[in-house]
Amino acid sequence: MNGPDPIARLRVVAAGLRAPVYAERRLDLPFDLVWAVVADLERELPHLIPFVREFRVPAGDSERKRATAVDALGVRGPFEVRLAPGWCLMQSRLVTMGMAAVPDGTGTRLAVCGAVRPALLGPVQRGYRRLLGERRARAFFRAVERRAALR
Repeated sequence: MNGPDPIARLRVVAAGLRAPVYAERRLDLPFDLVWAVVADLERELPHLIPFVREFRVPAGDSERKRATAVDALGVRGPFEVRLAPGWCLMQSRLVTMGMAAVPDGTGTRLAVCGAVRPALLGPVQRGYRRLLGERRARAFFRAVERRAALR
């Protein structure tokens, strides 16, 4: 990828979406380990995002994939996924979720972003930001660290 690093790109995406969840953190874990967790969408995403019960991604090395998410209530939805080293953007008609990472010395800088897409849900999104946004981001980072420790 040319241009800004993946975290700078995700920052721009989050600003454009007015994402209620956007956070960055430095983890004292090597990039390869952090990215192995984050990029393993099918096995790890349900551990990282509590309302995702299942995330099915077709096999293959393509950077673009169609995936199916199943939420905690059993509702299924298609997602378009763009996945490359240090970059993951997942979009459905209702939700955008992104994760980005870059090496930082012996550790990793990791960023996460999440937003709803329909403009009508803007007020809900603003309320979510105030009430839960930072808490959800902290929980995401803790989950990545826990899952990395299991590898």
